[in-house]
Amino acid sequence: MANKYQEVLMVAHDLYSQDPDWVTFFREILGIEGAVRKSFASQEQFAEFEKTREHQQIQGMLAKLRERGRGKPNQPEPTRVITVRLPKSLHDSLRAEAHDRKTSMNRLCIAKLLQGVDEHLLSPVSQVVE
Repeated sequence: MANKYQEVLMVAHDLYSQDPDWVTFFREILGIEGAVRKSFASQEQFAEFEKTREHQQIQGMLAKLRERGRGKPNQPEPTRVITVRLPKSLHDSLRAEAHDRKTSMNRLCIAKLLQGVDEHLLSPVSQVVE
């Protein structure tokens, strides 16, 4: 499996060296049809990959591209809107964090969404109270 990790990392390095916008990098490497999902098709394989040094390096590349590229993607991709219900206190906290970081709530939330999530922090849908 380690060889697969290295192969995916090499694909990511190759694309990164071409200085793509972050959306293109995400789509081609981490997106549904990206190199990672193609290499690690099952949820278990993907979850294992997320724990690796190679995944951390890919996340680092993505973060650097997001820092650099404030412009539009080279190949525009349609955007989608989601509605997230959250307590006022969490909304206020996000707004304050965005202000402190001198960024928008949208950019902050995207950055947080791009982070991995520990499986043990997620509750099955049937246990979630909304």
